[in-house]
Amino acid sequence: MPRRASSGPNVGLILGIIAVVAAAAFAGKMVFGEKSGASLDGTTLDMRSAVENANSLRGNEYIVEGKIDDQLDWDPQHGQVISLKVDDGTGSEFLAIEIPPSLSNINIEREQSYSFRVRFREGGIAVAEAISRL
Repeated sequence: MPRRASSGPNVGLILGIIAVVAAAAFAGKMVFGEKSGASLDGTTLDMRSAVENANSLRGNEYIVEGKIDDQLDWDPQHGQVISLKVDDGTGSEFLAIEIPPSLSNINIEREQSYSFRVRFREGGIAVAEAISRL
């Protein structure tokens, strides 16, 4: 009785599929990039002014970029307060930012870089109005 030829997997077809998937993943990464957002536009916060007298900044809107240092407080009804480590070229300063519940859909992770549009309210408290992960 003659033996039948074994029809194993077509190696060329499998390699072709892998190449197409890899090319699609590379193209997607190039188009969408690794960032989940772009840097926000506006006036950059002068950290020296914020450290010396943040209350004088109330009512104004600024952009600040930095790395999340810690989550200081969280309440589902009032939002959360985070500590942002800002490197202004002369050293690092820390800024507490209140994130209202309306922005709670953004997952804030420690040691990640973010850009915030903040408005200073009474008492010199920075309140986030927009967040973008860098």
